[in-house]
Amino acid sequence: MQDREIASLTVEELKKLMLEMGEKEFRGEQIFHWIHGKRTVAFDEMTNLPGELREKLKASFDCNLVSLEQKYISKIDKTIKYLFRLKDNNIIESVLMSYNYGNSACISSQVGCRMGCAFCASTLEGLIRNLSAGEMAGQIYQIEKDSNRKISNIVIMGAGEPLDNYDNILKFISIINHPKGANIGQRHITLSTCGLVDKIYDLADKNLQITLAISLHAPNDRIRQEIMPIAKRYYMDELLKACSYYIEKTHRRITFEYALINQVNDREEHAYELADKLKALLCHVNLIPMNPVKESHYRESHQERINYFKKILESKGIQTTIRRRLGSDIDAACGQLRRRYLEGNGVGK
Repeated sequence: MQDREIASLTVEELKKLMLEMGEKEFRGEQIFHWIHGKRTVAFDEMTNLPGELREKLKASFDCNLVSLEQKYISKIDKTIKYLFRLKDNNIIESVLMSYNYGNSACISSQVGCRMGCAFCASTLEGLIRNLSAGEMAGQIYQIEKDSNRKISNIVIMGAGEPLDNYDNILKFISIINHPKGANIGQRHITLSTCGLVDKIYDLADKNLQITLAISLHAPNDRIRQEIMPIAKRYYMDELLKACSYYIEKTHRRITFEYALINQVNDREEHAYELADKLKALLCHVNLIPMNPVKESHYRESHQERINYFKKILESKGIQTTIRRRLGSDIDAACGQLRRRYLEGNGVGK
């Protein structure tokens, strides 16, 4: 299916395609601008293309890859959670969050996930398939169309492990960053990974200016291996060494995501141990109040403990924030809403 997704092609690939179709090369740039600049999903609307070319495109390609299935608006903070349907009827989810600095879209990179993190609902059915670059971009365009809000920031932190879909992620960043498309700057894009060390090295060598967020969630290997299966493949020292390499190559600060789980990773000694591990790195820690997943026995930390954890890290010189919980009344945490939807439709029970 993905080889027919014209929305997944870069400008250079579209130029090449036009030549192969016997058309002028510049038509590729025009098509790219229609899809990614003007957010057009119908070839008939591409009015500066010859009619014959539009007919050929309609016969061979589809540029409308993502359609709105359901949406939920938080009564607490106006966060909007979207369920989108793909052409193969798979369901994915995205979130629109509004801040003082602009509107941020949290998008999925896979249908499901195979990483198996114990506190995440996205991984409960495993990995179904990767999303294409066009399907990732389509989430953003559909959010903009529905909300009538311009997206200024992208967080690849929804369902899936982005670095497990490495090639499509790189293509997506190239497409969404292109000046003839959405033109969203790389510094406004955050990619969150649970820590695929080999891919972190590869990404560092690309020298992109995106923000890399590492889902760390533990101060040592013992705890991390309990809650994150990937930690049995890559030890924390290996991961932090890769992070150091990434910082050296890109000169970009890394964010470490840390979901606080009651009596698992949220104690005083854990905070001191974490600070010691991170003290030599150009980094920032984002503490996350864990969203309870009913299928998991893990529970969120108390707010007082979260605040104390932050105080300890800051006392050791680690810049730390507590993520503001958004959309808690609409299952806005990763994977939760899709899980409820599938259960309601008799899938995955």
